[in-house]
Amino acid sequence: MNGVSSSEIQLHLDKLDKKWTDQYRNLDYAVIAGGKWFLKTAIYHENNEATGCHNCPGKNLIELGFGYAYRKAMHLVFNFITNSGHKAHAFFRTTTPDHFENGEWFSGGTCNRKVPFKEGEINMNEVDTIMHNIELEEFKKATASGSEKGVILKLLDTTQLSLLRPDGHPGPYRQFQPFAEDNNARVQNDCLHWCLPGPIDSWNDLVMEMIVNDGIYQ
Repeated sequence: MNGVSSSEIQLHLDKLDKKWTDQYRNLDYAVIAGGKWFLKTAIYHENNEATGCHNCPGKNLIELGFGYAYRKAMHLVFNFITNSGHKAHAFFRTTTPDHFENGEWFSGGTCNRKVPFKEGEINMNEVDTIMHNIELEEFKKATASGSEKGVILKLLDTTQLSLLRPDGHPGPYRQFQPFAEDNNARVQNDCLHWCLPGPIDSWNDLVMEMIVNDGIYQ
């Protein structure tokens, strides 16, 4: 509820959800992405056994960290796509940074900026850098093997582009009329999701550019 889990996520790092894999085989085009959900507290399972965790003190499990799970997930998904035998046009959209300032989502962080950053005004934080590097490394491995099988797997790298758009989040308006009863109400800001015009439109423009001008339109 509101980003807080009632218990640890049980994440199986060697299994893909059939709801997703069955749908994929019926698609001509697919845009997929990972991201921030891997930062949540989780127990990791492989071969139906708990092998470690992320942020689980007192559980008597090895702290493997979110990077371990994210790399496993990227590898598993890309391996499925390149070996599925289904020649869809798949785009992998890279992670998009959040823009919390003066705190995190759970500690009063806000995002009140109304204009984009300029190049050089902001750098990616450590977490986003780790996730982005993992994505690029695993994508490179996948395309090296997938190209031999006729798979069309494209990188939709929106990370740096999104980093410059702190003005694209809903901010305090993650809920309808949050200040209707009290202009000074303390509300949780949403500085992660993209709900305002601009950033998402740019992503769509990039996808269409890649489809039309890369010669993959059919």
